[in-house]
Amino acid sequence: MERFHHPHSDDALEVLKDAQVVAVVGISPDPERPSYYVSERLISKGKHRVYFINPKYAGQEILGVKVLPSLSDVPEKIDIVNVFRNPAHIEPILEEAIKIGARCVWLQPGCENHEVIERYKDKIKIVWNACIGVEAGYL
Repeated sequence: MERFHHPHSDDALEVLKDAQVVAVVGISPDPERPSYYVSERLISKGKHRVYFINPKYAGQEILGVKVLPSLSDVPEKIDIVNVFRNPAHIEPILEEAIKIGARCVWLQPGCENHEVIERYKDKIKIVWNACIGVEAGYL
């Protein structure tokens, strides 16, 4: 059972409890993709204002939310940047999150890049090893 323990889950849950604005980077219109169904769960909880970021789908609506091209297009301060991207592509997301003053970057399982985490962990709070959809279920 130990392998299911999330070392950050208490911390992650606290971050999520305090958050009001979540920006989901890497949203997909495909209901089979984790970014879609995890975001759907987050929205269904009704506790957070959720923004979707994906330049590929900018201007379209997914789950009733208009997709924005970048984090800097979000019109309010972001508490959590929730990332669904290939680990090779997360560094620019962290850089942009820091630049716009986001409070936390949450790397969904499978998005972790430990080199990048090591490089940025003292510049911004980073949560990984926990799924925001699972944690939202505890709210």
